[in-house]
Amino acid sequence: MDKKQKINCTVSSCKYNNNQAQECKLEQIVVTPIIGCETKQPDESMCSSYMNNKNN
Repeated sequence: MDKKQKINCTVSSCKYNNNQAQECKLEQIVVTPIIGCETKQPDESMCSSYMNNKNN
């Protein structure tokens, strides 16, 4: 899928977040389900590409 999608992100602690533009700097992210969470809301998933900006 080459549609040049943007990934908007407001997680300021993530290493890949451009805080000023509120955009993820990665070309793609991995989204994974949270096991045992079946709320039918956004909290059922999480960004597995997240890396704390304090990590090297």
